[in-house]
Amino acid sequence: MSTQEDLYPSRDIEKPQVIKRQDPVLYNNKPDQGPISETLLRQYERDGYLLLPELFSQAEVNEFLAELERMQQDHELLATEAAVTEPSSNALRSVFQIHRNNLRFSQVAADPRIADIARFILDDNVYIHQSRLNFKPGFNGREFYWHSDFETWHSEDGMPRMRALSASILLTDNTEFNGALMVMPGSQREFIGCVGKTPDDYYRDSLKAQTIGTPDMASLAGFQRRYGLRSTAAKAGTVLLFDCNLMHGSNSNISASPRSNLFFVYNAVSNRVVAPFNGNKPRPEFLATRETFAPLISPEPHRKAG
Repeated sequence: MSTQEDLYPSRDIEKPQVIKRQDPVLYNNKPDQGPISETLLRQYERDGYLLLPELFSQAEVNEFLAELERMQQDHELLATEAAVTEPSSNALRSVFQIHRNNLRFSQVAADPRIADIARFILDDNVYIHQSRLNFKPGFNGREFYWHSDFETWHSEDGMPRMRALSASILLTDNTEFNGALMVMPGSQREFIGCVGKTPDDYYRDSLKAQTIGTPDMASLAGFQRRYGLRSTAAKAGTVLLFDCNLMHGSNSNISASPRSNLFFVYNAVSNRVVAPFNGNKPRPEFLATRETFAPLISPEPHRKAG
């Protein structure tokens, strides 16, 4: 177990706890000097997420989709643990560590259109804690239950503080019908400590269907009353940025339209993972960067947006 003080206890507790956030959401205190407008940065600080419409062109999205299709046909890749299938079928659900096993997606991770925003919000240099391609195939793409990513990254990976954010690049139109992410805006200001000791190698089960580290229904009902629900449905090429502790989830996809997203987790260099706070051994490298830690280096920044 980590020797650092655990400010956000979870898993090894007797009953659920709602803990006030002890970290900033917007770390940088000069929002008027950011790579996007101060209005957008304040919106992120308030709501815990931000949609940047069609930040990537259709030509770029088509290129990413071609890579996605190639990966779906890569039998060597699909045989590794980094490729996760749906719990009730062989349909591909996620491919992890794409910033290391795919040159094009490594370049996307460092793209200043998103990496510069992450650096500014977190007020630090950043590295990729986790990356993946997420799929929701038509008709049988399963739901992702309500959760805070930070709860897992803190408990199972040893991420000390809430100084990380996710960038999801929409590769297909995300709609209310094919499982667009749902969020509770403002919920990043509170942390739900969850009950349930983590079994060894639990990641093998949780990547298909997470049951431990998910909030209890009473706490979720309280969150919904306080924060409400909002859809992040948007067009392909849009980037969804959201705080590591934002409560979010998505419905299953019973439409004919697949939903695919690129996903990069930016963590502050000063917030590198330590020993997991649940006392278990760390999750594998393809889920949480530890041994291959390297700060991102971006090319010249794009012009200010928003």
